[in-house]
Amino acid sequence: MKLVSHYRENEVLRKSFIQLAADIFGLDFTSWHGRGYWGDRYIPFSYTDGDQIVANVSVNELDLVIDGKSHKSLQIGTVMTHPEYRNKGLSAGLMNHVLNEYEGKYDFMYLFANDSVLDFYPKFGFEQVEEHQYSTKALIGINPLQLRKLRIPEDLEMIEKISYTRVPVSNAFATANANGITMYHILHVFTDHLYHHPESDAILIFTRENRIVQLYDVISTAPVNMKDIIACFGDTVTIHFHFTPDYSDLPYQHNPFKRDGAFFVRKRTGLDFPPFIMHPVTSEA
Repeated sequence: MKLVSHYRENEVLRKSFIQLAADIFGLDFTSWHGRGYWGDRYIPFSYTDGDQIVANVSVNELDLVIDGKSHKSLQIGTVMTHPEYRNKGLSAGLMNHVLNEYEGKYDFMYLFANDSVLDFYPKFGFEQVEEHQYSTKALIGINPLQLRKLRIPEDLEMIEKISYTRVPVSNAFATANANGITMYHILHVFTDHLYHHPESDAILIFTRENRIVQLYDVISTAPVNMKDIIACFGDTVTIHFHFTPDYSDLPYQHNPFKRDGAFFVRKRTGLDFPPFIMHPVTSEA
């Protein structure tokens, strides 16, 4: 058993990693890598048995924007073990290696855990954090701006250009330098829910059902006027934000958000993690 990392350019190990992610989680990293979205900030730490990846903990190096200030942070993801190698302490070994590797190099480390491993991460100093989802009421009767539905691959070059030069979706709480994660969501999660807002030159990711909008992201190269964005939804009654909005001219309400699994955070001594936030869904690994 050997511990390896930074093997993106090793075709054998990369393909084994991609296959394990597909087998365990149903993730498809093939096109994500092929289009160049696997950047230097995504680092898998893995155990190998010969040329086979048998366990993994990945690190996404990014920044959390909290009250306008940037914090070096790490998002842990793709924690997985081949079924034949479980119950051998491999995940714990990789987590300890990551903690040692990044000791003193970050303000926050965090992850999203499924319900089956909620007891695992507190052993490494992670604490569960409650998220809150914000919503607002739309104005009825506004003549909506016509949005253009985006398509892949036809609009991919424009989507990439805006996504890789975007501003944080919020100064209250958001991520930065998470472009690779966002492009995975665009390619594989929200492909049919991408729209272009021409006045703001912004990409909107949303779904609408029964006059309720789930707004997942607003991707733009400059701050937007959220009232203009909301106006494009026409006679929608309620907008639920899947990020933490900071638009002071809109009335909000927020309530505890129950996700599948839990949000865990490990913070540097002396720092506090903000309350009443929602992590942007399009930068969840």
